[in-house]
Order: sequence, then C-alpha cells, then structure tokens
Amino acid sequence: MRRAELASAVGLSRTTLSEIVTDLIHRGAVRIVDTDAVDRRGSGRPAELLSLDPRAGQFLGIDLAHAAVHVAIIDASHEVIAERQRPIASDAPWRDRIATALRIIDDIEAEGTRFDALQGVGVGLPGSHSSAWSIDHPRARRNSDEAREAVRREIERRFGLTPMLDVNTRLAALAQAVHSGEPEKELIYLRVADGIGGGVVVGGRLIHGAAGLAGEFGHVTVRRDGRRCRCGKRGCLETVASVPAVLESCRERGLDLAGPEDLGRAADCADPVLEEVLRESGTAVGHVLATTVLALNPTDIVVGGVLPRIAPVFLDQVSSTITFEVHPIDGARPRVRSSEVTDSGGAMGAIVALLHRTSLLADYPGGLDGPSSPTREGDHHVR
Repeated sequence: MRRAELASAVGLSRTTLSEIVTDLIHRGAVRIVDTDAVDRRGSGRPAELLSLDPRAGQFLGIDLAHAAVHVAIIDASHEVIAERQRPIASDAPWRDRIATALRIIDDIEAEGTRFDALQGVGVGLPGSHSSAWSIDHPRARRNSDEAREAVRREIERRFGLTPMLDVNTRLAALAQAVHSGEPEKELIYLRVADGIGGGVVVGGRLIHGAAGLAGEFGHVTVRRDGRRCRCGKRGCLETVASVPAVLESCRERGLDLAGPEDLGRAADCADPVLEEVLRESGTAVGHVLATTVLALNPTDIVVGGVLPRIAPVFLDQVSSTITFEVHPIDGARPRVRSSEVTDSGGAMGAIVALLHRTSLLADYPGGLDGPSSPTREGDHHVR
C-alpha cells in the first residue's frame, strides 16, 4: 500500500503516518517493495509501495497435549512458516514434553528457520488433572503449578522471552472462534482426544473462570459407578468418551484396537462393536453438552479432536442427543459441527492470543487482552 492509502485506512494525517512508517522502515519492520510507476497516470514522483517484512517478526505457539506435542510458527505477514507435531506418551512428565518441543524447534531451525526475529512464545498446557502433571490426585494442583513454572523457565532459558501460558483446549477454542469469522457468537468448543477439554465463548468473550477451570467438560460425571478418572472421581466423561476410553470399551467387548489408526480403519469398515461404543460415548458427550446448551444458549457447538474426524457416527450421535434433549425449548438448539481447526489448534490459539487485540480476550486474566511487550532478559515487562 501507499502511505496515503495507509493514512486513510487508519485515520491519521499523512504527516503523522509518514513519520511512523519511516521509523518502521528504519527498524526493519516495513520495507519498500516497489513504486506505483507502472499504474500511475500524470506527472510527479511515483509513490512508494510498502509492505511488512515477513522476516521482522515471528510468533511461536506450542501445545503440550496429552499424547502429542504441536509446534507452529508464523511470520510478520501471518503466514505459517513451520508446523510440526510429534507423539508422546500420555503419562510423559513435563520434562519430556518440553524437551520434545525444544527438539522440534531445533529441527525446524536446522532446516533453515531462524528465530532471531521471535516476538513472543505461547504455550498450551494440559488441564490441572492431566497425567502429565501427576496421577496422584491430592498433589495434582501443586505439581501443575510447579510444572508451569518449570516450562516458563525452560522457554526463558531457550529464547530469553517470558511465555504466555494457558490451558491448551481453551486456546484451541480461541483459535476456533477466530477461524470461524464470527467471534461475537456464543460458542462452545470441545476437543475429544486422549483427554477431553474445551473452551466457552460467551458474549464474544473467551471465558477463563475464577480458577482457570472453564471448559473442563471432561470431568463432568456421567456414570456414577464408572471407571476411576485421573481427577480422583469415578465415571467422568473422559473415562467414557476419550480415545483411550473408547479403545478400552472396544477391548472389553472383544474388539482389540491398538490405537487411533486401528480405530479409523474399524470406523471405515463400520465395525458394529465400534459403532455401538461410539454411539454410547457420543450420547454421553451429548448429555454433557446439552446441559451446557440450556445454561448458556450458544449459537454453535464445535467438536474437535480425533473421534469426530475419523468417525462421523460419533458427531452424529452427539448432535442427535443434543437435539433430543433441547428440542422442546424454542431457540435452544445450536448448530453442531466438526472443528475446522487441526490438532495444532492449541498452538495456533497461543499465537492468536499473542498476536491479536481481539475482543475475545478483553478482561481475560493474565494480560491476554492484547499482546504484551516481549520480556527479554534485562527488560521490564510492559502490558
């Protein structure tokens, strides 16, 4: 764009805009890419065409999920320049998870991506009761806090930047809301993978909760006499509808599936045992979400993760259960759909939180209502 076009777009005088642009050019954030000499009519000096320099700013997002580590990097033009994931044991401790993330980053760097223009790092972490923190319920919260601090130290040591930390499924909900193009809508996001978690958007705002527990759908009780959950209770949704729970239910009924790949093949073949298990788990998810629908009246429910992607019958059952439970109440039925955001949604949501001054993060705890100035060693943190 020309300076005049920029001045008009942002509502500044040409003189003020020119001073700002000149400063950004000197700092390397903006570059002169051409002039409008080709399209120009009349006499006079051709106007310079300006562009962001993609090399001038990078943002890094990391999702330390239950069974995989996801890493995504964007440049100043918001293009994804690298995106990688690597599986990890669901009970792997934080040390292994952050070490895996740093190895992925080292591999990306070895392939030619430099991090000398890194402006911010965001990290999505499992919820408080993840086995990544502890399987010992009474100590889970304390171990979670200790692990968060350790993750923060490792990122600061590697990059000299203080990372933004949040629950990965809530960051994925943020990515979904922004990706939808309608962030002002009421939205419930649920991710079904090795664990179950989500996020809630109410009044165009991402909800954090008093203790950061908003979106912990996986620990709603659905079977009083069910399996023991990692949170210490029995019969939580996660013990019925997560991928490990579905695999375990299949094994109990004689269908031995080693993992998501086998599950996908069995779904393609419409295996009757798997379909029965998926319908039961989808019904359980639908019951939990239907209660939330009646409490919050969202316009959209978006289900992400492994199961809705490889087994459409699961999402169909979720949708039909919600419809059955809310249909007598006018205006309560939401649109139920599969997520367009990939499994790296937590990493991309971390980048969104760093990058965008979105109304979704207004009044959000932790200074996420706008990108904070990056904290490097020796700097003061400015929000």
